[in-house]
Order: sequence, then structure tokens, then C-alpha cells
Amino acid sequence: MEIRWLESFVAVAEELHFGRAAQRLRMAQSPLSQTIRKLEKDLGTTLFDRSTRSVELTAAGHAFLPHAHRVLEGIETARHATRASEGGVYGRIRIGFTGVLNHRALPPLTRTLRQRHPDIELTLVGRIMTRDAVNQIESGALDLAFVGLPVTSPSVTTRLIRREPFGAVLPSDHRLAGESKIDLRDLSDDGFVTTPISAGSSLQEIAMRACLDAGFRPQIVQEITDPYMILMLVAAGVGVALMSDGIAEILPPGTVFVPLTGEPVYMPHAIAWSSAPPSPAMAVALRIAEEILPTPVQD
Repeated sequence: MEIRWLESFVAVAEELHFGRAAQRLRMAQSPLSQTIRKLEKDLGTTLFDRSTRSVELTAAGHAFLPHAHRVLEGIETARHATRASEGGVYGRIRIGFTGVLNHRALPPLTRTLRQRHPDIELTLVGRIMTRDAVNQIESGALDLAFVGLPVTSPSVTTRLIRREPFGAVLPSDHRLAGESKIDLRDLSDDGFVTTPISAGSSLQEIAMRACLDAGFRPQIVQEITDPYMILMLVAAGVGVALMSDGIAEILPPGTVFVPLTGEPVYMPHAIAWSSAPPSPAMAVALRIAEEILPTPVQD
């Protein structure tokens, strides 16, 4: 088994497309396909289900992926070790995040990591919803991710870092835009812009549950995965949205954030990582995260 075989496998597994994987590896698609076949022959099993329209990992492929990641990470760590200063911490950490929902937590964490440990290479992967984040941590594709709670995977550990109350994001010309607080039931006739139900977003699940608890089923008029694009669609007058109050600091023009009356509905922001023993780089990242993103004291 050759290292380039593993690199090819990981590229195809992450892209789930031979053409894109070939571009990423700066090689032609035909040699890439041959490399994957050599790896499958060496392992004695099929790693991908291929069709004319899609590429999917087989059960064996899913099982092999985290081991391939660890081998390649070990090689990269060894390369860093030859260049790292004596006594330094080196390695690579892949961090998944949703987008603007993490604007209070992601920048201070990555800034501090880069300042204190410049030999740790950080790779940031955006538009990662909670369900996808958990799956990628389980497979080894991500080391750390920002998620919403609850997370039920036994192989993923989480820690609460922030509890933000929900409010409504309204177009600035909405009939309730000038109110200091509104009852969620006052939006029962409005159309809602949200992340797709199938995306596995904690934000969407908690927001929709809040509407049901308020006595109505929200009318979804637009679904989009990027939270900031949700805000832009609200500004365009497409509908309203429910967001945690951290978003109030970065609203686009044409929108307002209005808190909700009654018992608060909270968005529990957390970080998630593999329950397996951490690498030295991950151990450092978790210590720094605990320092600058402490678990809030429960009221």
C-alpha cells in the first residue's frame, strides 16, 4: 500500500466525485480511478459504490476512512516535527463551523491557537450543520466542530459554550419591526425562511419546535443552508426567521432583531470532538477552548 493511494482514497471519499477529486490532486481522472482500484485490490474489498450519477462510500469505505485520515495526519505531523521549534506543539486540526452563527466563538479560538501555537495548522470548513459535523467527526474528516445540542453519538464528546435566547429577525418594514418584544404567536401568519429540514440543523429543529409549542406550524417559504443568506432573504422581504440573539450584532441592512416574550427558548451552542484520545494538537486546542470559551453558568 502506498501513501498516494491513501491520499487518492481520502480525496474521493471527501469529494464523492472522481472529477473533483482528480482536480484537487492535480491529476487526470483515469489514473485516479486506477489508483483506487489498486487500493481496493490490495485491501480485498470495494471502497466505493460507483454509478454514472453518484459515488458513495461502501460500509468498508466508511470503516477505512478514519484510519486513512490518521495515517496521513501522522505523516504530516512527522513532516512538521522536522521544522517545529524544540518543545513546540505541531499537527493539524480541521474545524467545522456553520457560519455567522459562530462569529462569537470561532474567531477568538482560532486567533488564540495561531498566536500561541503557530506550528499547528488549522483548516476551517464552513457550512457544516450539526448532523453533518457529528458524522464527519465520527469518520475522522473533522477534529473539532461547532454544533447545537443535543448530540447523541457515543463516539462524540460535546461541551456547552454558550446559551443564546431566540428572537425574530424581521424585515425593517415589517408590521412588528418597531416593537421592543413580540409574542411568537404574532408571527403565525408569516412565512419563515430557515435551513432545510433535511440538513440536520439544531437551529432549525429548536426554532420549529418553539413554533409548535406556541401553537402553530410555521409556513416555510424558503430553505437555504447558509445562515447569513437567511438574513439576506429576510432583508429582501421573503419572510421572517428565528435566530439566537448573537446574530443581532451582525444583521444586514433592512433587518431588525426583536426579542420574544414569555419563557426564553435557548440555542445551546457547543463544541464537539471525537471521544477517542486526542492528539497533542487537539489536547492543546481543547485546553484553549476551555479557557476562552468556558461553559456558561446555568441560571
